[in-house]
Amino acid sequence: MNRVPSGLYINGRWVNAEADKTLTVSNPATGEALKTIANASPADGIRALDAAVAAQEAWAATAPRTRAEILRRAWELLQERRDDFALLMTLEMGKPLTEANGEVTYGGEFLRWFSEEAVRINGRYGVNPEGTGQIVVSQRPVGPCFFITPWNFPLAMATRKIAPALAAGCTVVVKPAELTPLTTLLFAQLLEDAGVPAGVVNVLTTSTSSALSGPIIADPRLRKLSFTGSTQVGRKLIEQSAQGVLRTSMELGGNAPFLVFEDADIDAAVDGAMLAKFRNIGQACTAANRFIVHESIAQEFAAKLTERVNALRVGPGVDEGVNIGPLVNADAVDSTESLVRDAVDKGATLVSGGSRIEGAGHFFEPTVLINLAQDTRLLSEEIFGPVVGIITFTSEEEAVRLANNTEYGLISYVFTRDLARGHRMIEQLDAGMMGLNAGLVSNAAAPFGGVKQSGLGREGGAEGIHEYLSTKYTLIPNLPA
Repeated sequence: MNRVPSGLYINGRWVNAEADKTLTVSNPATGEALKTIANASPADGIRALDAAVAAQEAWAATAPRTRAEILRRAWELLQERRDDFALLMTLEMGKPLTEANGEVTYGGEFLRWFSEEAVRINGRYGVNPEGTGQIVVSQRPVGPCFFITPWNFPLAMATRKIAPALAAGCTVVVKPAELTPLTTLLFAQLLEDAGVPAGVVNVLTTSTSSALSGPIIADPRLRKLSFTGSTQVGRKLIEQSAQGVLRTSMELGGNAPFLVFEDADIDAAVDGAMLAKFRNIGQACTAANRFIVHESIAQEFAAKLTERVNALRVGPGVDEGVNIGPLVNADAVDSTESLVRDAVDKGATLVSGGSRIEGAGHFFEPTVLINLAQDTRLLSEEIFGPVVGIITFTSEEEAVRLANNTEYGLISYVFTRDLARGHRMIEQLDAGMMGLNAGLVSNAAAPFGGVKQSGLGREGGAEGIHEYLSTKYTLIPNLPA
């Protein structure tokens, strides 16, 4: 922990918060304190925005190749320090160490990908239809950005926002989640070591998120807001950002359907379900939330899935062989327990698990429920825990109706051997992403994002950098001969 900075990172310096306020970060597996760090005030937030604004012009004018090389160096440093980052994420968030190592790889790919995209920002040039002049379309950095990142993927959610912004020539202020801020602090140190100039990246840790964020969002110098978190909070941030007509990217909640058709490879579907549900202890917006299985294979699917679930080992993520770490805090355990109780009270059959694990830490048993009632909360609310709820369908039309019966539209999963059906699902399911016979789809080279109330904009892929660019059109009239 001594390697992790404890201050705010503003204008290339580690500084104390106003009035020396602090907050303590705890290990969800034990409840023990990990580190005490600076607790930023609204005044600190404006200090950070001042730094980002002051650095914006010079960073935008920095050669794309230079920006690319800094991001590439950051990727290289992350590979060298991957063990430190993986252990830190496990300690402050709880995920098993093997998964934390996977996040280092995934999060690092955004640095490498956008280092390559930085030198590929282009526009177009052509004669206008009337033949009276030339149309020039160019791309310019949006300007200073404010990022609010979640607790569940503390490295990847930072790199997924910071990397494209820096590649595009934007400066940033980052506010990580109160529960897992240490990874972002360590990452800020890495960026400094990689050569990011003072003021280009600024990091604020705080226990009063709304009080800190409000003045930054209201400041007319801010040009972009990006948030990953709940739809409820996202709505409030969109309202606030409307006053300044900010560019916004919102990666919000999910209620992912996992469809298993009668012709599916059941073993492959079970493998996909284990990935889609239990990765990150079920605490992911992409986690499969509703298992919609054809009635002819539902019993076999549930039995095979339950066998796999029963074999999962629960414990602190640093322990060897652990598959399921703790939930992030006590509230998360209470929420998961409430959802399971609601399902059972409404007639669901509890096949496996279903209870909190008493003792130190915030643990909940991996759980399988079948025969869910249509009005159970598990089918309408994001679970964010290691709980599988299975319902059945009889026809393709019913499966699509059940899958789309939600305000969310982030991701869907479909298992079928029928290629034509797979193509129909691509067209008919309301989701920004889909895994076809795959339980894990996230990739730095692909656009991540949803439709409906799952958000706005895309992160990653060729599309990701355009969230940080504004399009400028110039007309050059023909000169007389």
